[in-house]
Amino acid sequence: MTLYDISLTISEDFPTWPGDPPIKLKKISQIDQGDLVNVTHLSAPVHMGTHVDAPDHFLGNGETVESIPLDYLVGPALILGVDVPHLISKAELIKGKIPPGTERILFKTANSDHWKNEGHQFQEDFIALDPDAAQYLVDNGIKVVGVDYLSVAAYDNPVPTHQILLEAGVLIIEGLDLSGVQAGEYQLYCLPLKIAGSDGAPARVLLEK
Repeated sequence: MTLYDISLTISEDFPTWPGDPPIKLKKISQIDQGDLVNVTHLSAPVHMGTHVDAPDHFLGNGETVESIPLDYLVGPALILGVDVPHLISKAELIKGKIPPGTERILFKTANSDHWKNEGHQFQEDFIALDPDAAQYLVDNGIKVVGVDYLSVAAYDNPVPTHQILLEAGVLIIEGLDLSGVQAGEYQLYCLPLKIAGSDGAPARVLLEK
């Protein structure tokens, strides 16, 4: 058994979505300053780094992260390598020949190369899923979609793709680092923090081969 951690490391220089507050990590208790313990205070949006979107994020329907079905987030998953410059289309998915019965799919794109550069600035031209591709995934029984940047949808058109997936009950994992894994079949383990009333939550995500 080999485990791959495909989660991003959170730090203060990590990019957040434009308009969201930056990540802040502050030592509020330090042994080297005479305190009994080290304690760090974290301030950040829940959609930081590797995270899961709850339906409430774009639907406003009250289905928040503590109520999402965790069994969706654990199980066989396909990493599909996609070589496109900007948008993943329905035609690209058809060409990729997703095996029948696939329920969880993670898209490995050139986005993952960004995570090799610590402290990089937010990239507005990241590779994302277009609405027709999202509908194709819904129509083919996909329950979980994972992407290797901070949004499943294009920066300049985020609503339709999110709504299509979330209205169909598809869970979205964003901010994966797939640079260290090959395309193929894996076992997925994704556990978002259980935050009451939240529209999303950071997650630690592992793959088992």
